[in-house]
Amino acid sequence: MKFIAKLLVSTLAVLIAAWFLPGVTLSGESDSDRFLTGLMVAVALAFLNAVLKPILVFLTIPITILTLGLFFLVLNALIILLADKLVNNFHVNSFLTALLFSIILSVVTSVLEAVFGTNKKEENK
Repeated sequence: MKFIAKLLVSTLAVLIAAWFLPGVTLSGESDSDRFLTGLMVAVALAFLNAVLKPILVFLTIPITILTLGLFFLVLNALIILLADKLVNNFHVNSFLTALLFSIILSVVTSVLEAVFGTNKKEENK
Protein backbone atom coordinates (compact mmCIF):
# COMPACT_ATOMS: atom_id res chain seq x y z
CA MET A 1 0.00 0.00 0.00
CA LYS A 2 2.87 2.34 0.81
CA PHE A 3 4.38 1.75 -2.65
CA ILE A 4 1.11 2.77 -4.33
CA ALA A 5 0.95 5.93 -2.22
CA LYS A 6 4.53 6.85 -3.11
CA LEU A 7 3.82 6.13 -6.77
CA LEU A 8 0.78 8.41 -6.74
CA VAL A 9 2.80 11.15 -5.03
CA SER A 10 5.51 10.77 -7.68
CA THR A 11 2.89 10.90 -10.43
CA LEU A 12 1.45 14.10 -8.99
CA ALA A 13 4.97 15.53 -8.73
CA VAL A 14 5.65 14.70 -12.40
CA LEU A 15 2.40 16.39 -13.43
CA ILE A 16 3.19 19.51 -11.38
CA ALA A 17 6.80 19.72 -12.59
CA ALA A 18 5.69 19.29 -16.22
CA TRP A 19 3.13 22.05 -15.72
CA PHE A 20 5.87 24.43 -14.47
CA LEU A 21 8.35 23.80 -17.26
CA PRO A 22 7.40 24.73 -20.83
CA GLY A 23 10.05 22.37 -22.27
CA VAL A 24 8.44 19.25 -20.76
CA THR A 25 5.43 17.79 -22.52
CA LEU A 26 2.96 15.20 -21.27
CA SER A 27 0.75 14.75 -24.27
CA GLY A 28 -2.58 13.04 -24.55
CA GLU A 29 -6.08 13.68 -25.79
CA SER A 30 -7.60 14.07 -22.34
CA ASP A 31 -6.59 14.74 -18.77
CA SER A 32 -6.80 11.03 -17.97
CA ASP A 33 -4.35 10.30 -20.81
CA ARG A 34 -1.93 12.87 -19.39
CA PHE A 35 -2.36 11.35 -15.92
CA LEU A 36 -1.55 7.89 -17.30
CA THR A 37 1.50 9.32 -19.04
CA GLY A 38 2.58 10.90 -15.76
CA LEU A 39 2.06 7.55 -14.03
CA MET A 40 4.18 5.78 -16.67
CA VAL A 41 6.90 8.41 -16.24
CA ALA A 42 6.84 7.89 -12.46
CA VAL A 43 7.10 4.11 -12.91
CA ALA A 44 9.93 4.48 -15.44
CA LEU A 45 11.82 6.86 -13.15
CA ALA A 46 11.35 4.53 -10.18
CA PHE A 47 12.66 1.59 -12.22
CA LEU A 48 15.62 3.51 -13.64
CA ASN A 49 16.50 4.94 -10.23
CA ALA A 50 16.38 1.47 -8.68
CA VAL A 51 18.28 -0.41 -11.39
CA LEU A 52 20.46 1.91 -13.45
CA LYS A 53 21.29 4.78 -11.10
CA PRO A 54 23.32 2.73 -8.57
CA ILE A 55 25.50 1.45 -11.41
CA LEU A 56 26.00 4.96 -12.79
CA VAL A 57 26.77 6.33 -9.33
CA PHE A 58 29.41 3.66 -8.79
CA LEU A 59 31.02 4.25 -12.19
CA THR A 60 31.15 8.02 -11.70
CA ILE A 61 32.51 8.15 -8.14
CA PRO A 62 35.73 10.01 -9.15
CA ILE A 63 33.92 12.79 -11.04
CA THR A 64 31.29 13.02 -8.31
CA ILE A 65 34.01 13.55 -5.69
CA LEU A 66 35.79 16.04 -7.94
CA THR A 67 32.59 18.08 -8.39
CA LEU A 68 31.66 17.80 -4.70
CA GLY A 69 28.52 15.85 -5.51
CA LEU A 70 27.12 18.17 -8.17
CA PHE A 71 27.51 15.44 -10.79
CA PHE A 72 24.47 13.75 -9.19
CA LEU A 73 22.38 16.46 -10.85
CA VAL A 74 23.80 15.42 -14.22
CA LEU A 75 22.98 11.77 -13.48
CA ASN A 76 19.40 12.73 -12.59
CA ALA A 77 19.05 14.67 -15.85
CA LEU A 78 20.41 11.71 -17.82
CA ILE A 79 17.90 9.39 -16.12
CA ILE A 80 15.09 11.77 -17.09
CA LEU A 81 16.31 11.91 -20.70
CA LEU A 82 16.34 8.12 -20.76
CA ALA A 83 12.78 8.07 -19.41
CA ASP A 84 11.92 10.46 -22.25
CA LYS A 85 13.06 7.80 -24.72
CA LEU A 86 11.21 4.99 -22.93
CA VAL A 87 7.79 6.56 -22.34
CA ASN A 88 5.50 7.53 -25.20
CA ASN A 89 3.80 10.93 -24.94
CA PHE A 90 6.56 12.27 -22.66
CA HIS A 91 9.07 14.69 -24.15
CA VAL A 92 11.88 16.79 -22.69
CA ASN A 93 13.35 19.42 -25.03
CA SER A 94 16.95 19.64 -23.83
CA PHE A 95 19.49 18.59 -21.25
CA LEU A 96 19.04 21.88 -19.38
CA THR A 97 15.28 21.33 -19.26
CA ALA A 98 15.86 17.81 -17.92
CA LEU A 99 18.18 19.25 -15.27
CA LEU A 100 15.57 21.82 -14.19
CA PHE A 101 12.87 19.14 -14.31
CA SER A 102 14.89 16.91 -11.98
CA ILE A 103 15.38 19.74 -9.48
CA ILE A 104 11.71 20.76 -9.55
CA LEU A 105 10.65 17.10 -9.35
CA SER A 106 12.82 16.56 -6.26
CA VAL A 107 11.47 19.63 -4.49
CA VAL A 108 7.83 18.91 -5.34
CA THR A 109 8.18 15.25 -4.33
CA SER A 110 9.70 16.24 -0.98
CA VAL A 111 6.91 18.71 -0.29
CA LEU A 112 4.16 16.26 -1.28
CA GLU A 113 5.69 13.45 0.80
CA ALA A 114 5.80 15.79 3.79
CA VAL A 115 2.18 16.82 3.25
CA PHE A 116 0.81 13.31 2.67
CA GLY A 117 3.18 11.58 5.09
CA THR A 118 4.24 8.85 2.67
CA ASN A 119 7.88 9.01 3.77
CA LYS A 120 7.26 8.40 7.50
CA LYS A 121 8.35 5.17 9.10
CA GLU A 122 5.61 3.08 10.59
CA GLU A 123 5.46 3.14 14.36
CA ASN A 124 5.65 -0.14 16.25
CA LYS A 125 2.61 -0.64 18.45
